Order: sequence, then structure tokens, then C-alpha cells
Amino acid sequence: MPESVSSRGSLSRRTVLAAGLTAGAVAAAGAGTPVAAAPSTATHDHGPDAEWFAAPARARRPRFRWWWPDGLVDADEIAREVDRIADAGFGGAEIAAVHHSIKDKSVLDTAHHGWASRPWRDGVEAALRRAARRGLTLDLTLGPSWPVAVPGLTPDDEAAARELVLGRVQLAPGATYDGPVPPPGRAPATGVTRQILVAVQAARVEPANSTRKETGLDPSSVRDLTATVTDGTLAWTAPENGDWVLIAYWLRGSAQQPESGPHSAPAAYVVDHLGAAGTAAVTGFWERELLTPSLRGLLRAAGGAFFEDSVELETAGLTWTPALPQAFEQHTGRPLLPFLPAVILDGGNQVFAFEAQLTRQIRHDFWETVSELFNRHHVRALRDWAHSLGMTLRAQPYGLQTDAIASAALLDVPEGESLGFKNLDDYRCLAGGRDMAGHTVLSCEAGAYNGSAYSTTWDRFLRTMGGAYAAGVNQTVVHGFSYATAPGAAWPGFAAFSPYNGGPGYGESWGPRQPTWRHLNDIADYLGRVHTVLQAGTARADVAIFRQTGYTATGIGASWFTATGVPLGWTHQFLSGPLLDLPNATVSGGRLAPDGPAYKALFVEGDFFYGSTPTLALADARRLLRLAEAGLPVVLLGAFDQALTPGVPDDGETDRLRDVLGRLLALPTVRRVTDKAAVGDALARLGVTADVRHATASTLLNAHRVTRDADFYYLCNGKHAETVKPPVAAIDHDVTLRRTRGGTTVPYLLDPWTGEAVRLARYTEDGDDVTLRVTLQPGQTTIVALGRPGLFGDRDGTRPHVVATDASEVLYTERGLTLRTAAPGTYTTRLSTGRTVTTAVASVPAPVVPDRWDLEVEDWYPGSGPTLTDRVLRTLTLDTLLPWSRIPELADSAGIGRYRTTVTLPRDWTAAYDARLELGQVSDTVRVTVNGTRAPAVDRLHPVVEVGALLRSGRNVIEVEVATPLVNRLRVAQPAVFGAVALQDHGLVGPVRLVPYARSVLR
Repeated sequence: MPESVSSRGSLSRRTVLAAGLTAGAVAAAGAGTPVAAAPSTATHDHGPDAEWFAAPARARRPRFRWWWPDGLVDADEIAREVDRIADAGFGGAEIAAVHHSIKDKSVLDTAHHGWASRPWRDGVEAALRRAARRGLTLDLTLGPSWPVAVPGLTPDDEAAARELVLGRVQLAPGATYDGPVPPPGRAPATGVTRQILVAVQAARVEPANSTRKETGLDPSSVRDLTATVTDGTLAWTAPENGDWVLIAYWLRGSAQQPESGPHSAPAAYVVDHLGAAGTAAVTGFWERELLTPSLRGLLRAAGGAFFEDSVELETAGLTWTPALPQAFEQHTGRPLLPFLPAVILDGGNQVFAFEAQLTRQIRHDFWETVSELFNRHHVRALRDWAHSLGMTLRAQPYGLQTDAIASAALLDVPEGESLGFKNLDDYRCLAGGRDMAGHTVLSCEAGAYNGSAYSTTWDRFLRTMGGAYAAGVNQTVVHGFSYATAPGAAWPGFAAFSPYNGGPGYGESWGPRQPTWRHLNDIADYLGRVHTVLQAGTARADVAIFRQTGYTATGIGASWFTATGVPLGWTHQFLSGPLLDLPNATVSGGRLAPDGPAYKALFVEGDFFYGSTPTLALADARRLLRLAEAGLPVVLLGAFDQALTPGVPDDGETDRLRDVLGRLLALPTVRRVTDKAAVGDALARLGVTADVRHATASTLLNAHRVTRDADFYYLCNGKHAETVKPPVAAIDHDVTLRRTRGGTTVPYLLDPWTGEAVRLARYTEDGDDVTLRVTLQPGQTTIVALGRPGLFGDRDGTRPHVVATDASEVLYTERGLTLRTAAPGTYTTRLSTGRTVTTAVASVPAPVVPDRWDLEVEDWYPGSGPTLTDRVLRTLTLDTLLPWSRIPELADSAGIGRYRTTVTLPRDWTAAYDARLELGQVSDTVRVTVNGTRAPAVDRLHPVVEVGALLRSGRNVIEVEVATPLVNRLRVAQPAVFGAVALQDHGLVGPVRLVPYARSVLR
């Protein structure tokens, strides 16, 4: 059935939006159009066990953003690149036409090889065919580059992006204006041929309402002069009671084209993101020009999602759609025109202001209307169209001042980005929408670092993602994989973003051109295992933060929780008003959304985006009252007994709001505090505690997922934002985890690098709490599962475990509980049965520090073509480990180095001993081989590897293979682009130690 925006006095604004959030199929282009049910984004793998974790399914593995130079691609090369992505252990890719590095766009010949051309379509079909054979899925951007655009659209078309611009003239008291309507102060963009006069107003200047950048106006003085315009001219005399301003509003196309175009012939122009015509232009173009029967079939075989990047609309004025005034009046019950001066923009800046509170309320109402139009006509319509093709919609739903939290609930897969997101709370906004809507995946565009092309290390990438995973991300789209070559490309091949403005560009161009590609399966396996756990079951978060304005990509967090609660183990997500009307928004057992995130409390504070004013919409206040009456604990920070409506109130609405809030504040499950430092105490008085707790503040971050079989806790030693100082330090302290499943439960340690899941032997229990020791280096992660005995293949049944010991480690082995220590001595261990065991360790071999290394370097150089690499072998003998940059023969080298040394162990070395190889400083990726057998994968953020099973008495050969980024070679190979980059330290630097351990079975 057709949809309409609700007006005040009938359905609430969220009732309409919530209907769209929960609808499985609605008309995408018009009433009565059948739409297929949404492709499922839920997991269908078998339940948790050792194989489930060790060998992640393709669908859980990381993906690449795959950049093409439009349609200038070869089908055979496309198939090879799909194979390389699959062989590296990735689960798929997103095909995107991006070529910022190519300044002379004429070499791409858009008439024959542009986006949507026949060669582009052939390339897409070749990619999908190969992906189907390899078990990968491929995503497609909705248009070339970003924002979404359609070839052949013109800036004057109804479906094109629009802007409202202003012209203005100042008038002194009593002055007369007689002449053409004031023209726009900013000239139209090239290609715009029409400008339509929307309205002309006069308003009296009120200096008391002025701000540093805005001219104050008297709202009661605003006069509509549109009807007095004759043949484009205006005659009007200002009253004598002050200075006046004439304002003319003009509607025209913005003529914005997708980034770094042109990409097509004819050129593509960005569509209207707020009106149905813009979306219809996108879907219509695909239906007419692209979706051949063969492509439709291939999309169902290997298609994943249609993708839209962040909504970066660029206008000289205010983003507009012709239906905005009508939608505003339907939404608020009042016309937009008298309030328009308070919302008009000029070059991105506000121009006029009324009294401060009224201005805030008007702007809130306006952008809330824009948000509804964006979510209805763009997000929801594109999602339903994607479903009709067996595809999903993945998008970054931010950039405009819209409710991205509600958008995240509409999307099949919301996505954030490590470049544009300022901190972890930006991800938590999207996670709230995802989880309240019952979806599974929150994606991240990962690893786009400014100026870091060919110098990005995987440890930097992993540090970035470690915190993002704790904040709700569970799918990684790596930025990125460039197609092999393009006209004018230099070695090591075409790179979408490098050179960028003459220097190194954003992120990386991964692939076989990179020495680290040799080790990429280790990275892919690690990411896949993290995704597997974090997509299992349902998310759990301690507290829901109610955000009156649902923006993200702002860097704005939550009082107390972000700065104080998170370091103590608390987790939170953000909700906006529309989410409170979802079917999931019920309370049971004191939990909001008990079958989903199961929030234990709701926290409400002033609106950060409007001066931290304590505001609530009346409908929101009533919903909060019902939730609290159902038993949900609620904490409010600020003067909510004197709350205001966020928008312009109807007569008596503020009084009704305060009446509802008075009833809310009187409930025993509700606390109001006036100091953010008191939030923690308020939660404690309500009996609310975190699922993860530790005695002192820590940089430990966590995410909790619950399945039928286990509670999974992802733990990361990370930080709120990459820019936070000082850097993260190592942690070593007890952590208490809460188990939610019934029956016998034991803890497991899941190593995402090796894929091993081992039963922990040392912990304490207190009711539903399990306390264990967590030791993590900066950026390092681990996963703990609380599940039934035997879940990961260990021996069934209950066994005694250790509750205290002065030994460094205790573990379960085939022989039983076993103590492991690096030093001789007598150790005391207390068991869960109450028995105390004393163990004497007579001797442990001393650590070995190799003093000589044979180094063979495969040094990479530009070959005879942009995709060809020459490799020169260099051999050295090192008495001291140094970065390659400090070894004269390797100062400019990049490639792969193989370090070999010999370690002699005593004759009495037996299976009673273990050993770890500590690598110290090493960059970038690394693998270890001992006596010809490869050791387990090395944790890039804590390069220590278990090698005891590979050692023997006598002579042992250890090889450490290190792969580096290419930047040091590119500094001399392409000095014009990379010459200003500092020489970087890569290679094995150490100190390297082989540390033996003695093992003794507890008797």
C-alpha cells in the first residue's frame, strides 16, 4: 500500500518509520509492486565446535573493496584476481569504479569503457561466474564511485540532486527595493540551465537573536512576498521599525557528479536522495541498461549486496527535494515557509537565526523530516528493490543530518568506516540499529589511512579493527584491492588512490603486488575466526543510550559510559526514537529487547547536538514510561523535570511532556542524577551490573555474544579512538565474566590466530560469575567462551580445575592438569576440590638468544612493465639484528627476508619440555619454521609462537620469514610520489629468544 509521512495528532512519526523497519516486502517503486522477501543475513552454519572456529565459512571471511578503472578490464585478468582473492582466504569483494589516481581521465575512454559500458558488464559477469565457481560472493556499488549517480541524468532533471540557494538584500528602515528578485549569491554549477524561484520573504533584523555567524531575525516579522513578484521583479518598501532583509529562495540542480569522474558516457549525475524520483532513476537504469537475463542469474548465484558509500552530497546551499515543504507540514502540522530562514544554508553555513530555543526546535523538525524522506524514499526503497533481485543492501547511512541509527535498522547490512569514524561510539550507533532490528552484520570499510599507500602494516590495521570489533563490527571490507593495471600506471600496478594529489594516497592496494600477500592467509583466517564468533547468536550490551538525534560519524559519545564505564567493563549501544516502536522493543525480566541485545538499563541525557538540552519528544517520553512501568531500569542525567520538546511544540505539548516525565521519575525503577559522575552509583542502586567486570579501570574492551551453546566474550586491549593519548600499555589483571546459559559451564580460550580452542584450567566461580586472568599486549585480542564441557572437543564431564597457583601457567593436557613454568622451584596450586598440590621443578633449560643469523632477502624492484616485479636475491650474515633501513645493503629494500639460525638444545631435552619463540620487534608479516615444519600462525600484535612440539635435543634450525611493505623501494623507484616518505624500519629486529618451559603433571 502507498506510504505517507504521518502528521502530528495522528500516528507518531515513528509508527510509520517502524512499519518500514519491520516490513519484509513493500513497494519499491510504487503501490502494488510485488517484492521478494529479503535474502537472509542470518548465519546457518552448524553450532559452535572446534571445526566451526578453526575453519571459518566463506561467508564469515573478510572481503575486499575491489577497485576497477571503470570498464577498462579484461575478463581473464578478472578471473585471475577472483582466484587470488579466494586463494588468500577471503570471502568476497565489492566491485567499485574508483580511479582517483588517474588525472588524465581521457585515457579511460568512457565512451567505450566507462562504468555500465559493455566491457564493464562483461567484466562483472566474468567476475560473478568465477566467484560462483570459487564459492565467493560479490557486491556491486549502485553507481560509479560515490554518491549514487545515474548516467544520462542531467542536473535539471526531476530525479537529480537539488539544492535550495538564497539571494538576499539588506534594507534600511523605510527603504524601498524595486528591481529583479535578488538572484542567488552563488553561481550555478556547470550544466545547470534552470533556476526556479520558490519564495521571496522579508524579515526584520533582530540583533538580540544574532550569533557569531548568523544574522538574527524576528520570527513574527517574516512576510511572504512571493505573490508580489511580477515578471521576475519585486517592489517593496521596508517598515520604519528597524533594518530588514529580503530573502529569495531558488531551486536548482546541484550538478554534483560522482567522485573523480567522469566515469561514464554520457556523464552521470548524483540523484535526489530524498525523493522517490531519485531512487526510481537508479533502479530504472539498472533494470533497463544492466540487468540482462544472464546478469540476473549470476547475481542470484554469486551476488551479495548492492552497496552505497557514505552520503556525501555537495551543494552551494541546502539539500532539497520539491516535496520537502509538504512533508514538513504533514510531519509537524505547520508550514515550512515561515521557518525557512532558520534552516537555509549558504556554502554549508547557517545564515539566519531566530531566538535560540525556537531555532533549535525548527532545525530539529526540519532535519527529522529530511531523515524520514531519506529513510523512506532512498534506504527502504533501494533495500526492497535489492531483495527483488535476491540481493541485500549494504550502506554507510551517514553524511546527511539524518537518523543513521534508524537507517541502520532498515538496512540489511549497515556499514561504518575506520577513516571517517572518530571513535568507537560511532560504531555503537549503527550497532544499536542493527541489533534492535534483529539483523546480524555490522560491516566496516577498514584500513583507509591518509598518505599511507604501500606503507600500511597489518599490525596498524589490526590495532584499528580490534576496538571496532568490540564496538559491534563483525564484517571487514578491506580497503582495498586494485585491478592490476590502467593506462599510465607505474609499478607495482594501478592503485585507485595513489598517487593522490601528487603523493601517496589512501590505504593500500593489496594483492600479489605486495610482499605480505605471501602470508595473507594467516590474516584472513584470523579475521574470519573473529567474524565467526561475533556473528554467532545474538549480541548482548549492558545499557542502551537513548539519542534524541540519531547521527553518527560525529565522535560524540555518552556521558560517564564512554569515559568511565567502558574502562570498567561496561558495554553500551545507542538507540533513537524509531527503534522504540520496533517489535523487539519489549521488556521482560527487566531487559529491553530480551531476545536480542537484552539491555539491562536505558540511559537518557541531554541532546549533545543541540547544546545538551534535556529534550524528549512526547511520544518518546510515553514510550519510556511504558518501558519503565514494565520493569526496565532507567537513568536520566539532567533537568528532565523541566524538559523541552526537541521540535516546535503544539499548544500545551510541553506541559503534557512534563506530566509524563513526572510520572516516569516517580517510578522505583527510575533514577535522575544531575552529575555525570553519579551515573554509576545510580545503576548500582537499581541493581544493574556489567557482564564484564574488573576491579580497576583498564584499556580492556569487550563484546558479548550469546548462542544456545555458549557465551562468547571477545576481549581486546584497545582504545576508544586512535588519536587518544597516551598509547595503550600491556594489561595483566583478573576479569569477571557472567554466564547466561544454564547447566554446567566451563571456560575455553579461543585463539583466533591458530584456530585452537582449549579448555582453561585456571579460574574461579561465584554463582554465574567466572573470574580468570587476562594478559594482553597493546592491540592484542583473545576470545573466551563459557560453554558446556566437550563443546570444543575436549573430554566430556567435569574435571577439577585450578583456582590459585604461583606458577606462571596451568593447563589441561592428555596426562591431566599440568603446571608449566620457565624457572625451577617449588610451586603451590589449589584445586577446585579444595586440595592443595605442591610441585617441585628441579631444572629448566635457560633461554637461548641466537647470536648469528643467515639472512636471504628477496629484494623487489620494478620490472619491465607496471605489473612485473624483478626479484634480486641478497645474502648476508648478521651478528646483530637491525631494521633493513639500518643495514647498508638493504637500506632501500622491500620484499621477503628469510632469517635462519641454529639452536642447540641439551641431550636431556624431552617431551617434558615446551618452548616459546619470542620474536620481539618484527615488521610486517611473519611465519616461523622449525626443523622444516611450519609453526602455528604468529600473532602480529604479540609475536610469540609455541614451538616446543617441533624441537628436539641437539641441533635445531629455526627460520623466520618476514615480508615488508613496498614503501622503502618506492621511495627511490618513484621519488616524485614517495620521496618525501620517511625511511621505515622493517624486518626482524628482535630481541629473539627461545624460552624453554618445564611441564609437570599435578599429582
